[in-house]
Amino acid sequence: MDIPQITLRFREGKSPEVQRVLLEALIFLHATGIPLSDKTDRNLERMAMAFLAVGNVKSSEDWDKLKDINSGRVITTRGIIDFYNAAFGEAISSGSYDDIRRKDLLLLVEAGIVVQTSPLSARNDPSRGYALAPEFAIPARLMGTEKWEAVLQVLLARVGTLQERLTTKRQLEMIPVTISSGATLEFSPGEHNLLQKAIIEEFLPRYGYGAEVLYVGDTADKFLHIERERLAELQFFELAHGELPDIVAYSVSKNWLYLIEAVHSSGVISEMRKSKLRQLTQNCTADIIYVTAFLNRAKFREFLPQIAWETEVWIADSPDHLIHFNGDRFLGPY
Repeated sequence: MDIPQITLRFREGKSPEVQRVLLEALIFLHATGIPLSDKTDRNLERMAMAFLAVGNVKSSEDWDKLKDINSGRVITTRGIIDFYNAAFGEAISSGSYDDIRRKDLLLLVEAGIVVQTSPLSARNDPSRGYALAPEFAIPARLMGTEKWEAVLQVLLARVGTLQERLTTKRQLEMIPVTISSGATLEFSPGEHNLLQKAIIEEFLPRYGYGAEVLYVGDTADKFLHIERERLAELQFFELAHGELPDIVAYSVSKNWLYLIEAVHSSGVISEMRKSKLRQLTQNCTADIIYVTAFLNRAKFREFLPQIAWETEVWIADSPDHLIHFNGDRFLGPY
């Protein structure tokens, strides 16, 4: 078969024969729907070696002899390391068996291509065994022939691909948010984005004086929602700037621009952060309100020493209250 679609830089010492079978393994794994684009060359090389080790394939001539669980082929993570070293010229320490489970085998197990023979054993149990699933072994044994892709597609039409399952799971976990314009946004899952949802749906209706959301970022999409023309009218700073807060909202009635940070692990409006934002917004035609938001008081206490004076703090689990850090007025610009 052609080896074509996938190219990578192998670790030194890999013979042309070893490189060939590793590429064949990656072509097969790619065809099963395992996402490869976000992996380094070394990640891909090791995943291919893991697949081949579990199936006892050392060269392109071994595909038709590939072994699955029904063939009695079960291998431990330590055995996989031994296979790497003997068959593929590696020099991996036997103590690195946990990396095999957490990295090399992870997607293979998630995809159902590799099965655990002792799923109830401890995760770091070096005696836990792994084997190829019989249904995936059938098309894999046909590698090098013209039939493998067709046989694999029949299987995938029945069981689906890992990429499809991951996409479906992500869609089910998306966090819907309705903004003031009536549009619905979908945040990716996570505590940071849960807090952003609370800011939009709980904080702004209470303290935003009819504020409209002009910008909000997501951990997966830096520009999830943005009103570029409206921000330009307010002479807001360059939108590509790395200093963008998590949420920007504007109250027409007050001419207040809210710069809001949703703090889960970092990003509090400190004196330095406030100074930087003040410098960036010096040409803005609206008055600036600085707000740091937290999910709960425990998280607030963790960051309390860092919070700048003349800013506001809002805590999502006490939505009807604000904490005002000094100044001569409550919730207003300075």
